Amino acid sequence: MGILDGKQLLVTGVLTDASIAFHVARLAQLEGAEVLLSSYGRAFRLTERIAGRLPKPAPVIELDVTNAEDLAALPDRVRAHLTRLDGVVHAIAYAPEGALGGKFLQTPWEDVATALHVSAYSLKALATAATPLMGEGSSLVGLDFDASVAWPLYDWMGVAKAALESCARYLARDLGPRGIRVNLVSAGPVRTVAAKGIPGFESLAAIWTERAPLSWDLSDGEAPARAVIALLSDWFPKTTGEIVHVDGGVHAVGA
Repeated sequence: MGILDGKQLLVTGVLTDASIAFHVARLAQLEGAEVLLSSYGRAFRLTERIAGRLPKPAPVIELDVTNAEDLAALPDRVRAHLTRLDGVVHAIAYAPEGALGGKFLQTPWEDVATALHVSAYSLKALATAATPLMGEGSSLVGLDFDASVAWPLYDWMGVAKAALESCARYLARDLGPRGIRVNLVSAGPVRTVAAKGIPGFESLAAIWTERAPLSWDLSDGEAPARAVIALLSDWFPKTTGEIVHVDGGVHAVGA
């Protein structure tokens, strides 16, 4: 008997089997949940292929979280596979190259707007689109990267993550009366497709090698995924607006 027995979940952001979202989907199935994935555009077929590597192949629906038509169609697309949503996982982030890599002062607004839209506002957009299928006891969990400090090279993505954290708190306030919990898991660096898009990722990741009180494996996406699974379960019934750090303890120690 798993801690997600009978749960019906939507998991975004599965691109490869190294994705934290893939580990979330895999563990969710092993814990008894029925899982639906989303993807869009050129990544859709890739997500379909990766879905076949799960313990049980999962269906994939089209969802671009920046597209109003996709968001409006989400409830009907979900209902083709599930009857409700007990949990939604937001594993979506993107910033144009010009918004990363040490060009903070030179980044144009257009690149900043894209980073904020995809990486932060999308949490609110996904939440409101999914709300008709969610209810008492449902859980929205997003993936985060510690935004309490300025990291080397992370630049406007760091600003976007700060906005994500604030957005989660406001969603927790507004969705709480409906019984919907909203939490984030702040993960340490993992070598994923998204991470490869960050210029100087290896130098950022080296901080974890040097400072993590608990050893940190850059190839292990399961540790943060386990925290997501816990927050999707009924074991945190009164926890909302929280950021759970799964980063080996780096957030808690100084230089």
